[in-house]
Amino acid sequence: MRPSSPAREGAAAGETQRGAMLTRRTLGALLLSALLPVPARAALQETPFFAHRVKGGKLPPVAQRIPRAPSLAELETLGRPGGDLRMLMASAKDTRLMVVYGYARLVTYTPALAIVPDILENLDIKDGRSFSLHLRPGHKWSDGKPFTAEDFRFWFEDVAGNKELSPAGLPSAMLPDGEVPQFQVADPETVRFTWSRPNPLFLPALAGAYPLFIYTPAHYLKKFHVKYADKDKLAALINAAGVRDWQTLFFKHGAMYRNRDPKLPTLEPWVLKTKPPAERIIFERNPYYYRVDGAGHQLPYIDRVIFTIADPKIIPAKTGTGQSDLQARYLSFDDYTFLKAGEAENGYHVRLWRSGPGSQLTLYPNLNVDDPVWRKLMRDVRFRRALSLAVNRHEVNEVMYYGLALEGQNTVLPQSPLYRPRYRDAWASYNLDAANRLLDEIGLKRVGDLRLLPDGRTADIIIEDSGESTEKSDALELIRDSWRHLGIRLFTRPMQLTLFRERVFSGKTLMSIDKGIENGLATADMSPAEFAPTSQVQLQWPKWGQYFQTKGAAGQPPDLPGAVRLMALYKAWLDATDSATRAKLWHEMLTIWADEVYTIGTIAGVEQPVVVNDRLRNVPVHGMYNWNPGAQFGIYKPDGFWFAPAAAKTASAAADGSPTVR
Repeated sequence: MRPSSPAREGAAAGETQRGAMLTRRTLGALLLSALLPVPARAALQETPFFAHRVKGGKLPPVAQRIPRAPSLAELETLGRPGGDLRMLMASAKDTRLMVVYGYARLVTYTPALAIVPDILENLDIKDGRSFSLHLRPGHKWSDGKPFTAEDFRFWFEDVAGNKELSPAGLPSAMLPDGEVPQFQVADPETVRFTWSRPNPLFLPALAGAYPLFIYTPAHYLKKFHVKYADKDKLAALINAAGVRDWQTLFFKHGAMYRNRDPKLPTLEPWVLKTKPPAERIIFERNPYYYRVDGAGHQLPYIDRVIFTIADPKIIPAKTGTGQSDLQARYLSFDDYTFLKAGEAENGYHVRLWRSGPGSQLTLYPNLNVDDPVWRKLMRDVRFRRALSLAVNRHEVNEVMYYGLALEGQNTVLPQSPLYRPRYRDAWASYNLDAANRLLDEIGLKRVGDLRLLPDGRTADIIIEDSGESTEKSDALELIRDSWRHLGIRLFTRPMQLTLFRERVFSGKTLMSIDKGIENGLATADMSPAEFAPTSQVQLQWPKWGQYFQTKGAAGQPPDLPGAVRLMALYKAWLDATDSATRAKLWHEMLTIWADEVYTIGTIAGVEQPVVVNDRLRNVPVHGMYNWNPGAQFGIYKPDGFWFAPAAAKTASAAADGSPTVR
């Protein structure tokens, strides 16, 4: 049975078309609209969850908890406060996902993939090189302490600027061409970062799923910092924590993304209340959260988010029996039929969101492989094109994804304004005759059913990957069958992630399989770094990427003309000051990428099952499930998700003000 219908597909197509149109809006126009005066809102209403604390004098009333100019949420429907949201996770380390899902950022991506102020009240940008960040007057951390410019100064000077805490210095997104920004505190609610050249990486880094935190709660963390703490008290804290030095103690308490210290103040919608590790981890609504709805409710609507830790292998089964209210993580397209069968009985429905990588499964010929014979062959574009032409993408799509995926190369998706059909179609049609002609042209002789390398070895390709995956193994089995018609035998070698990376980085891996480019939704103002040798983790040219990352201290410089040109175009993009120029550079990079087939894509847009409780509102019917940009659920601002009343019985809050029991 195909998990689809003409109505659903038509609706999804319409949503995709609207998304593509929206992404064409300029960043400047969206920033301008975000900075316009906020419309008048209704009188503030006290949150029932906090009413007993306010009445007892343990918490100020809501008017004193929110900023003087709170963020006004744009919601599909106005909700009602209350309820617990249950989710299933595989590890206590997944507490970091609440930072992802909560998606409180200085600036955020909208669903149309524009960057707009969020925590910030507004943002002034001059020539793409000077950024003035304006905080919301009266904004407070989750413990009620003021959130001010001091939290930025402390981070810049005493965390990123401290060699013991940050030996590498500032993050790369703040160092265009190695330049350190000028930092200025203009007033308690305004900070400014200025470079002499444009820095197009700065705002996307702030808006990322794993965000660049350029602020931290100074009032809490100074007691762990050698510059501010009493020497004897700090020594006692180090001893009590059982760590070796103050730096380890500082990061133990101050790692905002890891979200493992319940005492660490946050700006997120929900605050960690359970100290990991634990089998059940509770997050409680932030009493000082900065967003409100049009009816005067302080967000988030939901009182608590509860993570229950389970073996990832049984999370689909638990989800299918109604044990999660919102679940996508640890589910795959293979689970769709089973999950669909449990909808009516267990009070949920399954939605299918498109995924965002450029290709669900991609083959990576290692252009830096140590073997000189194979290296020469991998660097011959005719060989890469031949292998690509011999992948039967339509078969992969039909057999594994019911024909619902998008066939083609590893590149941007149709939802991207940069998309052109030729980028995805290049060398992607199944054509064994053309593939064999290319191998003949290279001079790979055929003896019987096998091709031989120039040194007489059989052309056997071992494809390595990080861990067992039925999805990967099923796809490789289909590719193995088609490559046999070229006289090439395919073998697989799964292994642990650490060993896999070591082998790729050192040049021992001939070819690997993994997801394609992370951001298939790119706009002209997003970085094209994935399309140039800029990182060691790029499996097709790890040593070239390492050379760029280490500024020539390690690795090897690119020596293929196409790769050299891609690097030049990427550097030109970094220096560009307008979207039109960036788009032109993007298209030249995408053209080279398509023609040179540095990676071999298969299918993209594989649908991600998203299980949603029947009572949960404001979760999009048609969404994009992507890491960055997107933060998975984060881009849709879950602080606005809410539970409609149960049809039968109603729950009441306990006398002590604890969350409603569902």
